[in-house]
Amino acid sequence: MSLSEVESLKEQLKVARKEIKNLRKQITTLNYTQKKEIESVRKILDDFKCQNCRNIVQNNSIPPDLATKTAEIKFSPIGTIKTPFPEKRGVPRQASISTQIEGIIDLNYDTFNNPEHSLEGLEDFSHIWVIYYFHKNQCHAKAKITPPRLDGRIGVFSSRSPHRPCPLGLSLVEIIKIEGSKIYFKGIDMVDGSPVFDIKPYVPQYDTPSKEISHPEYFDLEFINAREAPDGQETTSDCVMASTSQAFSSKPMVRVPNWVSNANTLAVIFSSKAIEQMTELKIEFESVKQLIENDPRSAYLRTKHKSQIFSFQFSEATITAKFDDSNNSVTVVQVRKTQSTL
Repeated sequence: MSLSEVESLKEQLKVARKEIKNLRKQITTLNYTQKKEIESVRKILDDFKCQNCRNIVQNNSIPPDLATKTAEIKFSPIGTIKTPFPEKRGVPRQASISTQIEGIIDLNYDTFNNPEHSLEGLEDFSHIWVIYYFHKNQCHAKAKITPPRLDGRIGVFSSRSPHRPCPLGLSLVEIIKIEGSKIYFKGIDMVDGSPVFDIKPYVPQYDTPSKEISHPEYFDLEFINAREAPDGQETTSDCVMASTSQAFSSKPMVRVPNWVSNANTLAVIFSSKAIEQMTELKIEFESVKQLIENDPRSAYLRTKHKSQIFSFQFSEATITAKFDDSNNSVTVVQVRKTQSTL
């Protein structure tokens, strides 16, 4: 190789090194620009508020007196719910679906010094209404939603979607027993750790609009009659009896849409592997069947994937099932002990 060729190569190498240096500078600049843009997007997302939220903050679209009253409404939880569902995925949509699954309501000592006193007399009732907070919901409330059973959209107040402006849940559950400040119950549709805001006894005379009801011994006829007559307007006992008779005979008709009443349950199949695993983990077959026969998938997952693998946590186990929508069935593939992330 001649001296001129060597010099030419050196010059080319020098130019290449210069280009590489320039490229490195450009990469550094681009990285910095990208980082700033990501920070800007994150700030926009963190500060994002829908139009209703902005109206509330700015008090532009609501009267000042209403805005003041709204700002003054504050509640503190009276207790916490303990359930086998650490995450939202796989949680039954209604308490009546999971009648064999048990949970606990543990009252706080912040509300009452002796919270067990607030439960005196509740053991005479078989069921209670539980009002609680959907504390795991991160989605913004929308005016229209897609229920799992309906291939279409409806207003959020025509559904029981947890994604609501005021994310409160209402569940009717069966009391198992009451010990101290704890209520043991059956019927789960809550995530573990859900804060409880109120508990009310279920009274069929007032909570069942159309079905015939049997009166427990502690709801005697005198009690019912006394409740029927408005305070200060009692007349004779005959009038009260007539009022009571009319109230129970003219029962209103209860109406629900077809997509609610015509919902089908899936045929549940257990693989031999799942049967062996469930026996080893001492998991009740009926509990798992109740969880998946009503299809816990969202409408998005169900319509996007006709047949799919779906996994969710139940207590200390992870249940994996495969849905076959064409045959209206679901197969429990495996049930394994959940691995600790600690």
